[in-house]
Amino acid sequence: CLYIHLEIQGARQRIFAERMFVYHYRIFDRYRAPVVSLAVLADRSATWQPRHFGYAYAGCRLRLDFPVAKLLDWQNRQAELQAHDNPFALVTLAHLLTQATRRNMPARLQAKWQLVQLLYRKGWARQQVLDMLHVLDWMLRLPQHLNEQLWQNTLQLPEEKKMRYVTSFEKIVAAKAMEQGMAKGLEQGLEQGLEQGLEKGLKQGLEKGRQQSKAEDLLHLLHKRFGLLPAGLHERILAAPIDQLSVWFDRALDAPSTLDSVFQPVRH
Repeated sequence: CLYIHLEIQGARQRIFAERMFVYHYRIFDRYRAPVVSLAVLADRSATWQPRHFGYAYAGCRLRLDFPVAKLLDWQNRQAELQAHDNPFALVTLAHLLTQATRRNMPARLQAKWQLVQLLYRKGWARQQVLDMLHVLDWMLRLPQHLNEQLWQNTLQLPEEKKMRYVTSFEKIVAAKAMEQGMAKGLEQGLEQGLEQGLEKGLKQGLEKGRQQSKAEDLLHLLHKRFGLLPAGLHERILAAPIDQLSVWFDRALDAPSTLDSVFQPVRH
């Protein structure tokens, strides 16, 4: 049996090498089996490269050497990361771009868009693309208005890529919108609770906020996919219950080029 001890360190730490030794020994002490200690350094210091811990006194010597992957070492090798098919290469590239754009959100938007395009060119399986989109979205965080711009960029991809992948990105954006709808509903519920009773107000406000958020998301998606909407459809969507909105939203994600397939009645 072999135990793997992996540390991912995001900032320079004076006692890091000592901590690697302590954890290494504690694992060995607990399981009495070989331990391999590995470190991934994700900090911004080019000179910090801890690789061993040890001491020697009065003829007694102790030393632990551990392999280290310093992500910053790839700073000038980004072309290699782009060309590599290993998903961790794309994650490393995203990490470097996250650090480089931490104070420049417009630059981060461009970096994130380039990574999305690169991901689409990889030709990976749909689920792998979806998983990586979630990772990129989590690492390269953007303000809401720039996320909206990124979504619009994605909708301008060539049609064959759009049909295969855009739905995945839309689902990520939709999930964010649902979280915002929950927060909006909670706020409305608290306000109503002051007048109508906290429990009832929270429930009503939360439900209303979710319904409004879902309706707005559906209208936005339909507008992006189908352009100008027919008269009366806006009011119909705003008045619909949340269960019906969810059905329409799911259809709109995968529907062909017409609105009819979104709003057709359910056949029993």
